[in-house]
Amino acid sequence: MEALSDKRILDSWTKNVSPWAKAIQEKKIESRNLVTDQAIVNLISSFHSNTVLDIGCGEGWLVRELSSLGLSVTGIDAVKGLVDIAIEHGKGVFHVLEYEKISSNTLSEKYDIAVCNFSLLGKESVEHIFNAIPEILNDGGHFVIQTLHPHASCDDAPYVDGWREGSWNGFSKEFVDPAPWYFRTLESWCDLYIKSGLKLNKIEESVNPHTGKVTSLLMVGSVAT
Repeated sequence: MEALSDKRILDSWTKNVSPWAKAIQEKKIESRNLVTDQAIVNLISSFHSNTVLDIGCGEGWLVRELSSLGLSVTGIDAVKGLVDIAIEHGKGVFHVLEYEKISSNTLSEKYDIAVCNFSLLGKESVEHIFNAIPEILNDGGHFVIQTLHPHASCDDAPYVDGWREGSWNGFSKEFVDPAPWYFRTLESWCDLYIKSGLKLNKIEESVNPHTGKVTSLLMVGSVAT
């Protein structure tokens, strides 16, 4: 297996199902508690849509949150262990599905919103999702992403697209084998929307209220008409 690849990401998350679910349940991730969880919920709620597809749903927290607001939500993830935990907690519909297999043929319906909340970490898998989105959205539907802000996550590395080594710094010692991730500049994120035939409608930046530093990048696109 290549050291820096989409397959390595999936392998890492498969190994870290239990500690990740525990970290979410016990609210161990400060940035999520302070700003990013509510940021994505507020953004999705603003569209007054009915059906949502959560791509990379993990252990299902966002599906449960949106379901409690009256939305019909389906969660999909490539990691079976995470989907099993999501099903155990109830609320919403969940399926195991690899990113590269997402299409109108593998999904039973179209959606008003497709959301990826900190779940776009790879290269080829992410490009596939963007290409598939137009065929799985209803007319007027939205593709919503929240990801690490490129300016905050670049650190001292060159500000260019490319694979980066991962880290579990700040997490418990239960985590092992950190997943690599594919860094994209803000320009590259915008290009993904455009090249897939989507219209980029909105960009938001969430800010940590304690530090005043930018935390995440939120983007909204729709099928271009």
